[in-house]
Amino acid sequence: MKRVRPVLRRLAPRTLRGRLSLVALTTAALLMTVLTIVFNAVTDRHLRHQADDELRDRAAAVATTVDTTGPRVRVLETVNDRLLDANVWIYAGTRLLEKPPSATAGDLPARAADRLAARPRDLCVTVQAPAHRPVRLCARRVPGRRATATVVTALDLTPYRSSAATLLVGSLVLDAVMLGCTYVLTRLAVGRALRPVRTMTDQATQWSAVGSDERFGTEDHPAELARLGASLDALLDRIRTVLRHEQQLTGELSHELRTPLTRIVMELDWWRARPRTDAETRAAQEVIAEAAQSMRVICDTLLNDARENALNPATVPGTTDVLPVLDRLLQHLDLPDRVKTEVEAEAPVLEAVVAPAPLARILSPLLTNAVRYARSRVTVSARRVPGAVRIDVVDDGPGVPETFADDLFQPGRRADPGDGHDGAGLGLPLARRLARAVGGEVSYDALHTPGARFTITLPAG
Repeated sequence: MKRVRPVLRRLAPRTLRGRLSLVALTTAALLMTVLTIVFNAVTDRHLRHQADDELRDRAAAVATTVDTTGPRVRVLETVNDRLLDANVWIYAGTRLLEKPPSATAGDLPARAADRLAARPRDLCVTVQAPAHRPVRLCARRVPGRRATATVVTALDLTPYRSSAATLLVGSLVLDAVMLGCTYVLTRLAVGRALRPVRTMTDQATQWSAVGSDERFGTEDHPAELARLGASLDALLDRIRTVLRHEQQLTGELSHELRTPLTRIVMELDWWRARPRTDAETRAAQEVIAEAAQSMRVICDTLLNDARENALNPATVPGTTDVLPVLDRLLQHLDLPDRVKTEVEAEAPVLEAVVAPAPLARILSPLLTNAVRYARSRVTVSARRVPGAVRIDVVDDGPGVPETFADDLFQPGRRADPGDGHDGAGLGLPLARRLARAVGGEVSYDALHTPGARFTITLPAG
């Protein structure tokens, strides 16, 4: 059995069209086989009954020539005596009175007639005559006052069997024609029905390759194709999201790596400008090493975040004290002399459910922007609210233009690309995405004046 299954799999059609056509052909073959068997069985039964009816009619006609009113059975002569005597036996009890001219005492029809005459009731049987001819015999009893006669008539069933065989062959030929037509029509119908599916598949392949905005929708489609279109639309949306995330991740990596890479280039240019002392060389190496380590942390943070979001978005990252991370980031910021920073905290320890590296990536763009655009002061306040830790970053700068507020967290968008500051418009989108990845949020208070207020909300540890 195990060896048969691989053979059947290899023989099975590879296409859905071929499989559906094979299923339709098999079903039609089974149905036609049953119908053919039933039809021929009914036909054979009908022909047998027709033969029996003819035999009974002949027996009734012969019985009119048999006189059983007297003490002895007499056979009356009629004008159609030869026609009536053909294949007819007449018995008085079990004693044979007349028989067909061609019948002999030892042949099968004669012996079958003797047995029927000995039976007490009317009966029909079929026997095989010489040359394998089937013969049907029926007995009819003719009761009398003192004597009983039996009339046995015989009929050659060869014409009936020939008709039945002709009907069987005709039905088999008709079945073969019907099966062929069924297979051809099924293939044509299935091919036509699957044509929209092939078209939708080709379109989905083309659209997914270029990240197109075109979709199938559910209007003007049958229910099955509407469901397929909805599934393909969802798949195309996921593919487009993946492509957008890939582009976003690439942009975020380039944006985040730009600052440490710039520091490395500047240190190398400064170190090669003129001969340096050993102390200056070691200081430059420390700056380069620190920038390289920062680049490594940035890459690990972004890649781990992307990997965790893809595999298990619900992974719990652990807890981190917010204040030490804030202090470390402020110490590494290049603060202008005109800007003062102030950290307000309601408790010495504020733990949030986020790893240290993502927390730094969330806070860094907000602190950098606040220091960059502040006129004189940047205030960072951290406090606990029900179920969360809230961090407000407030500056007294010009704020965000009202016309740009809706695009503030869109990747690659800047309010004023020519303001003289480096940046690719990816810091705030990255901060919001990392915050949302751990169940938090980054928002902008459009009603705050003067300056700008950004709020970071993270789950409390």
